[in-house]
Amino acid sequence: MELKTGYKQTEIGVIPSDWEVKTIAEVVEVDPDNLGSSTNSEYEFNYISLEDVDYGTLRNISEIVFKNAPSRARRKVKKNDILISTVRPNLKSHLLITNDVFDWVCSTGFSVLRCKSETNSAFLFNHFFASIINRQIENLITGSNYPAINSKEVKALQIPIPPTLTEQTLIATALSDADALISSLEKLIAKKRNIKQGAMQKLLQPKEGWEVKKLGEIATVVRGASPRPIEDPKWFDENSSIGWVRISDVTKSVKILTETTQKLSELGIQSSRYVEEGNLIMSICATVGRPILTKINVCIHDGFVVFRNPQVEINYLYYFLSFMEKDWSKNGQTGSQMNLNTTLINTTEIPVPPNKAEQTRIATILSDMDAEIDALETKLEKYKKVKLGMMQNLLTGKIRLV
Repeated sequence: MELKTGYKQTEIGVIPSDWEVKTIAEVVEVDPDNLGSSTNSEYEFNYISLEDVDYGTLRNISEIVFKNAPSRARRKVKKNDILISTVRPNLKSHLLITNDVFDWVCSTGFSVLRCKSETNSAFLFNHFFASIINRQIENLITGSNYPAINSKEVKALQIPIPPTLTEQTLIATALSDADALISSLEKLIAKKRNIKQGAMQKLLQPKEGWEVKKLGEIATVVRGASPRPIEDPKWFDENSSIGWVRISDVTKSVKILTETTQKLSELGIQSSRYVEEGNLIMSICATVGRPILTKINVCIHDGFVVFRNPQVEINYLYYFLSFMEKDWSKNGQTGSQMNLNTTLINTTEIPVPPNKAEQTRIATILSDMDAEIDALETKLEKYKKVKLGMMQNLLTGKIRLV
């Protein structure tokens, strides 16, 4: 394929003609402040562990829990340092230190990268999100049983570098602005979720004129059934219109189930529990107490129950069960995994407003809150995709800011 004017082919892809491919060792110092193994017995340090670092995290160090450093913590950390996990299963965990830190150390499970004067640390950090460096790390560990990469391998990672610090900074600033927008939206979603939780607590609290009934009095609770052995392909048919509900289908859905990964054959349907669309089901095994409304015809296995013929408005019942979700795990039976039994569900009390109009009003208020949160989460996913596109274009020079 003919190259666009002003670009060149390199071992890591097409980049602008005036960019260079350099190794990490050429643009940073790797593990510049290693401490002796006896140092930690003499001083107290604040310790960053692998558990503190999420994939692609840009964080203020004050968000990390303070703790004394164990003996394996031998690498001092400064502002603008980049921490790269070198140990499985965290090999893609990165952290950029964004404020002044004193007496902070990390374990030897990280490589500490300290940028030289001609390299912008935020620019370099963003490259550890991007496919170029991630792909190189994946190539290092493919087919290997060794649970880590070493500093020599980190130093050999390659990166495309713009010719000036100014261009690096412009790229980093653009991506930082996108990060700030994403972060503010995540905080807003968290705030809206807390507001909804408070509203649920207030709206579902029993009031004068309400009755308190047992779930078994206001609906028939029926447990699902499973074909056995479940691995047998005769139970499934991808062309069927009847979904087979797995817990993963429920956890990735919000309030309403519109699709399932698998579908059952006629034989599978006969051996399971059929649930028509418009019903309310709830998980009772592993992830317990997760309710969802079915918008499609499905079958449920014995890790679910269905609430047949509810005598209350079905959306009101959904929100009550949703509010109860965290409490179920306190009362469930433990074994190899948490589960609920139908006796416990049937005897659980539910406050019931005297008429369906009030039940509907409560459900509508909460549903409107859900719709607002859902719209914000859709926007968040859009922003994340936009930032990913920015990274793919800016970090490879497909789009220039100078």
